[in-house]
Amino acid sequence: MDRTSGSEAGGASAGATGTDAGSATQPAAAGQTVTVPQAIEIALTHHRAGRLAQAEAIYRQVLQVEPNYADAWHLLGVIAHQSQQHELACELITRAIELNPQAVGYHVNLGNALRADGRLDEAIDQYQQALALQPDYAEAHNNLGNALQALQRLDEAIACYRRALLARPDYAEACNNMGLALAAQGAYPAAIATFRQALALTPDYPEAHNNLASTLKTTGQVDLALRHYRQAIALRPDYAEAFNNLGSTLQDMGVYDAAIEHYQRALALKPDFAEAHNNLANAYSNRGDLPTAIEHFRRALALRPDFDLAYSNLLFHLNYHALNTPADYVREARRFGQRVAQRARPFRTWPAAGRKAGAPLRVGLVSGDLRRHPVGYFLENVLARLDHSKIEVIAYLTKPHRDDLSERLESHCAGWRSLVGLSDADAAQRIYDDGVQILVDLAGHTADNRLPMFAYRPAPVQVAWLGYFASTGLKEIDYILCDATVLPPSETSHFTEKPWRLPHCYLCFTPPSEAVEVGPLPMLRNGYPTLGCFNKLGKLNDKVLALWARVLQALPTARLLLKTKEFNNPALRDATLARLTAQGIDTARVTLEAYTPRSHYLAEYGRVDFALDPFPFTGGTTTAEALWMGVPVLTRRGDRFVSHAGESLLRAVGLETWIAADDDDYVARAQHFAANPEALSAQRTGLRAQMLASPLCDAPGFAAALAAAFEGMWAARNEVSDGHVSPGAADE
Repeated sequence: MDRTSGSEAGGASAGATGTDAGSATQPAAAGQTVTVPQAIEIALTHHRAGRLAQAEAIYRQVLQVEPNYADAWHLLGVIAHQSQQHELACELITRAIELNPQAVGYHVNLGNALRADGRLDEAIDQYQQALALQPDYAEAHNNLGNALQALQRLDEAIACYRRALLARPDYAEACNNMGLALAAQGAYPAAIATFRQALALTPDYPEAHNNLASTLKTTGQVDLALRHYRQAIALRPDYAEAFNNLGSTLQDMGVYDAAIEHYQRALALKPDFAEAHNNLANAYSNRGDLPTAIEHFRRALALRPDFDLAYSNLLFHLNYHALNTPADYVREARRFGQRVAQRARPFRTWPAAGRKAGAPLRVGLVSGDLRRHPVGYFLENVLARLDHSKIEVIAYLTKPHRDDLSERLESHCAGWRSLVGLSDADAAQRIYDDGVQILVDLAGHTADNRLPMFAYRPAPVQVAWLGYFASTGLKEIDYILCDATVLPPSETSHFTEKPWRLPHCYLCFTPPSEAVEVGPLPMLRNGYPTLGCFNKLGKLNDKVLALWARVLQALPTARLLLKTKEFNNPALRDATLARLTAQGIDTARVTLEAYTPRSHYLAEYGRVDFALDPFPFTGGTTTAEALWMGVPVLTRRGDRFVSHAGESLLRAVGLETWIAADDDDYVARAQHFAANPEALSAQRTGLRAQMLASPLCDAPGFAAALAAAFEGMWAARNEVSDGHVSPGAADE
């Protein structure tokens, strides 16, 4: 979204007061001379018309005649600012202030140049000096708000915008900027009303249309969002940010080709637009084009090395790439960790380190997924079964989305806090002030993560668990909660974190609240086996499809059912059918189905005899849900955490025979299971009860093991040195 300034630089006028000199300058035309004020007015005419070179030449002529003419120094600084020479602008406008410190506009424009140069604290000081001279200066209040908003000091920024509007009620730019601050706080209805107020004042305001659209999109009002993005573009055809945002909305709707077209238009207008490269990468990922996606994530980072979101996206997608080795991944993850650590100022001591005898451990959970999401599904029963006299849980939300599962999760927490709109430093301070002793990241490099905040080390002990399947790369995260299957001792080097192994599976599945019964084995009525996979399309790389082609060749009557949200898009369905054909699969034997609500989705397992797990990125939630519906999953042994998840779930339920050693074994086991429908039917009938009796669904046992792990980590901690916890009793 886009912020706007009430800057003197745009008009190069109101702040240019001060010296009244009558000296003559060079002739304006043959036989004519002009006074300095007249020359300044001529220059301002060029300046306002965008003829900066002509204006600059006249300002410099003025200074040759009158070296201490403050307005000329100031306006030269304005030109430097407009030309992106912000450091030079600061020098020139500072010289003007030395000559005329009472000129309010000078202070405002120096603040603008400092803000553009990233010197926000100095910019704030200049805006405050302007307001000390003129307390009702609306533009100074607005720009002070912008600087505070850039520092994530949102309440202070909103107060500034309100003061700007008191001074100037028709100030549409202040409305727009206040809307941005409200949206950053998650106050979406108020933000929408404020953007609408800006548009009531200035209907042809493209930035306000764009920002209103983004907030409408966030609240699910997609059709209205599309309308306002398109209006922003109609008003400003070179508006790269609006093209990018329109593309993002279309991408969320599954219209990937149109999204890619809009990102490309954004990049044609603004080639150094890192955010558009990041979004374009995600669109290619949704289309199943992983190499192109990775290329654009890297291009985004080349343009903006501090672009944490693009770096997380890159790391996440490297887990899908069959050619990316664990050593390659952890090297890249370490680089991410080093980058965020360079920007952080970590805490070194903690009041929370002095735990009182008998007091519960205070454990913080950081996540944007405490809702109807795999993280929420796996967490619910565990939180419900924790002994809260021993473990006190505080949830820290990184996304404002809330649903019925959020309500249930909150009921098991001692605190429910939002980090939305807070800078990493402020978020870390909030957690530190809460006295959290063990801080758990539940996101890794997935959406809405706050990994850079962990580099501040707001808690004495920090842990990664549940939401991710590879190293975060942060040395400030001490442990990875795992089990012996997903992280065997031979693979410890894949992580910067130290492994802490739980006794069974590292996950505990909460049975679905939807009452969907297990159906009979479809093969018995169909006369042929139906194999299924409900994982996302990005996991189905060419090696996976090639192996499945071998399975279908070995089972000439079998059918394949693939179900994923990406198949809402007809173009992706067609592209997938073409990929299957290229692997020698007869697409007449394949059914592709799109997303459906969870109850219907679970019922769809009634059409599947057994499921096929992809690799190297295996299923997690999809595997657990398949098992719940009586459908065993054939997985392939891997060589890293993300490839072992299927093995861990199957071992926990007692289905080791469904773990293949390699490709040949995968095909052989598929043949064996398909050839024994009676055994498969009996297994299907009893699988839910078997699962409920297994460690995978043993919430009390898992909660006790988790509490013991936290207590062990706490007991093992020593003084933190250089951002590390000294080695303790972690299971090697």
